[in-house]
Amino acid sequence: MVVQAVAARYASRIRPAEQDQDGGALTPRELEVLRLIADGLSNSEIAATLVISQETVKTYVSRILTKLDLRDRVQAVVYAYRRGLVT
Repeated sequence: MVVQAVAARYASRIRPAEQDQDGGALTPRELEVLRLIADGLSNSEIAATLVISQETVKTYVSRILTKLDLRDRVQAVVYAYRRGLVT
């Protein structure tokens, strides 16, 4: 909940990713992982939720950050909130 509050508070201050403005470049599974990141879950929690390995989660996170031209998970959370992928 803290992550959500902080992300919502600062979302308007961070520039949006310039590539795909609606997340359409992401696969459905990558969108699912992005939503879980935005919910504040760790890699191990995401792995348990999706019944996949932590290495697979790391791969998804890396692909998400690369596709959206984001530096880190914080920017991914902000991106998800700004695009309305989470509420």
